[in-house]
This record gives sequence, structure tokens and C-alpha cells, in this order.
Amino acid sequence: MSHAAIIGGGVVGGGWAARFLLNGWDVAVFDPDPDAERKIGEVLDNARASLPALYDRPLPPEGRLSFAASVADAVAGADWVQESVSERLDLKHAVYAEIAAHLPEGGFVASSTSGFKASNLAARGAPVVVVHPFNPVYLLPLAEISGEARYCDRAREVVASIGMHPVVLRKEVDAFISNRFQEAVWREALWMLKEGIATTSEIDDAIRMSFGLRWAQMGLFETYRIAGGEAGMRAYIEQFGPTLGWPRSKLTDVPELDDAMIDTLGRQSDAQSGHLSIRALERLRDDNLVAILRGLRQTGSGAGGVLLEHERSLPEGGEIDGLPITLRKSVPVTWTDYNGHMNEAAYLELGSRATDELMKLVGADAAYIASGKSFFTVDTRIRYLDEVHRGTMLTVTTQLLEAAGKKMKLFHRVTKPEGTLAATIETMLLHTDLTSRRACPPEPQVVAALETLAAAHAGRPAEGAGGAVGQRS
Repeated sequence: MSHAAIIGGGVVGGGWAARFLLNGWDVAVFDPDPDAERKIGEVLDNARASLPALYDRPLPPEGRLSFAASVADAVAGADWVQESVSERLDLKHAVYAEIAAHLPEGGFVASSTSGFKASNLAARGAPVVVVHPFNPVYLLPLAEISGEARYCDRAREVVASIGMHPVVLRKEVDAFISNRFQEAVWREALWMLKEGIATTSEIDDAIRMSFGLRWAQMGLFETYRIAGGEAGMRAYIEQFGPTLGWPRSKLTDVPELDDAMIDTLGRQSDAQSGHLSIRALERLRDDNLVAILRGLRQTGSGAGGVLLEHERSLPEGGEIDGLPITLRKSVPVTWTDYNGHMNEAAYLELGSRATDELMKLVGADAAYIASGKSFFTVDTRIRYLDEVHRGTMLTVTTQLLEAAGKKMKLFHRVTKPEGTLAATIETMLLHTDLTSRRACPPEPQVVAALETLAAAHAGRPAEGAGGAVGQRS
């Protein structure tokens, strides 16, 4: 499957287009808005700067984007049809009727609806499955799926293949899972605003400074399990369960959104973030999400686990001029500094990751390390040859300069997409017994792999290797 049709190119449709494109799919968009190309282009700019930065392997080559003159043109030949038009049932039914005439046999429409059940959507026209994402679609992995089982199974496979986390609802329900939570919090927030308990800024602070951070990596039930202490969830329920009967919240009551309430909302929201454009807010949101998601991938928690699973399906390896490619990576915003370019610590991390890949190549992999042996870095020299900025796709090749006894000396070349040499990283390592923490000879299979690689790399120039700090060569 490689061709997606996006019907409706707004915030959500544009996010779907970016998610598919950056995972190698060709995408055809239909949207009658004359500004659709500009808007989707801006969404793509944000996605290109953020999604690849989550991974330590490159995503597939970007697909081809086209804009169709009609629904029929967009859907023709499509393997996947994603509908993201406004939340009006009559409009969705009219669009489905157009799509139905051009769907391949056995095809269905995936709807981005935020609240309608699949059974309501499929009342006429083409078969419909709810595939509800979260904004920004190109970064947040959740896709809530409901509808006929045979279509849900196919939808689950597709969204997982583009790095998302499918949750198939066990029963149909309006607004699905996550939006019902959001609506509950939204209602309570509106009441606190209406009654003057807190401003929009203070309510947002209460979320992002507390349970918002906890939920990002553990969710609701694991959070409460910890709150119960060593006795777990039962202890939590025994202590706090009775509070559910207290009249603390107004979740079943909705405040009237009269003119005064709307004015308060608008005025406080403008005071809170009106100094930033929507695009600036989106970039801030994306930078924050990249930092949080990359933090979560370190432990594989929450959405970080989804990233790691998807990354395992992405290709790695290869050679350039006979040298192994040990890393290809887009520079995340967390690797940049106040000057806007990649900082010194990031080069060390880049070299460390490339070294790890070279170690795997010669057999010093995770199993080898678990057996009690590894290589320890004892010296590193970095030359910074060209500026590197956020979003730059860097390729690292590694040359084995020396493999004698306990020593392994590596020379990493870091290049930019146009072939410019951005940096070199020279690293000396000693093979070490992890029990005694003393240097020792490598195991025979690692020695043999190192000798083979050293012979292949022998005689190659390594411009800049072996110099002192400040030396120009």
C-alpha cells in the first residue's frame, strides 16, 4: 500500500497528509479551500522539522504530494481514503456518496471524526471505519478505531505501519475514549472559569504542571496504583474511593456559553497566548512534544514504546565509499543551542551512537555486553567543520583506524545531505572486563571481525585524524 487520498485538508487532514508522506506514501489531497496548498505546505514544514527528529534511523524517502481537482481524482487508485471534513453528518454523507463511486472493491473510508459512531457514518454511501487521530497527527501516535471488525483489522495494520498506536474500541460509543476524557476536563474547566475560581492561564498551569506530566508516561490507572503505595490499587480505592460521592465536580452539568462567558474566554485566551501566532504556537508545541517523546523513548514508556517499535521496522546500515554507515539521523531541537545550531554535547552523543553501531558490526552487541565484556571510550577528539541546524539529516560513516590488542580506534565522518563534511569524531576505546573493570583482550570472534574490518579499511586516508586540539589539518 502506498497511495493515500486525503479528503479535507484542514488541520487534521493536513496532519494526516504529513504522516503518510513522511512514511513514504504518495498522497493526493482534495480540499476546495483556495489556500489549501499553502496551509498544508506550512503543516509539512513543521512535520519535516519534528517527526524525523524522533527517530535514530531515517524514515523512508518522502512520498509525492499532489492536489486533486475533485474527490473522484483524489480517490482514483488510492489504497487508503482518509476523510477529514467538518463535523456535520449531512456533509460527511454527501462526501461518502462521492467517494463510494470510486472506491476499489473491498475498500472503505477512514473517518477522522471526533465524535460520530461508525454506524451513524455508514448509514449511506461507502463502508466507513472511524480512525480518529489527535492533533498534531504527524507526532501524536494514538488512532482510535471502531466499526466493522474486518475493516478495523485492516485499519489497525495500516496505522501501525506509519508509526501510530491503534486502539480498537470494544464497543461503539460517541466521542470514543480520549475525547470523553477531554470533554469531562473541559466542562470542569469552564465551570471554574465561569465562577471566577481560576483564569484560562491558571487552569492550563494546573494541568501542565501536575497530572498532565504524569499521564504522558503512565496514564490514569498506573498513576493511581502508585498513589496507593505498596498495597497498590485496592489501597487507593479504599482511601479515595468515597470521594467519588462528594459533590466536588460538575461533570454532568454544562455551563451556559452565553455572551459574557464567551467574552471571558476570548479575552483571557488572548491575554494568555495572543502574542504568538498560531504557527508559532504550533512550532512551540511540536518542539515540546519532540523533547517529551524523545525522553519517553529512553525508557520505552507510553508513546516512546510506539516510537521504538516503529523504528525497528525502518531500514539501517549500508555503505558509502566502502565505509559502513553507522548512523543516519535528523537533528532534533533538543540538540540545538541558543545560537540555533547543534551543540558540543550532541556531537558526543552522535559519536557515541555511531560507535555503538560499529561495536554491533564487530560482534560487541547487547548479548556480548550482557556476557560481561565491552569497549570503554578513553579519548575523543571532535573537529567542527560546518554549522548544523535543527532538522538536518546527518549521515555518519565509520573507519576503523586501529585494532591492536585491547585498543580500538575509530574515525567517524559526519556529513550533511549535500555531501558537506560537517564534523569528524576520532575515538579511542579499550576493551574492558565489566566485572573487574580492567582492560582485557576481546573475545576471539570480535578479534576476527576487527581484523577483517581493519584489513578492508587499511590504507584509506583519514584527514584530520591524529592531530592535536587547534591543529588545522
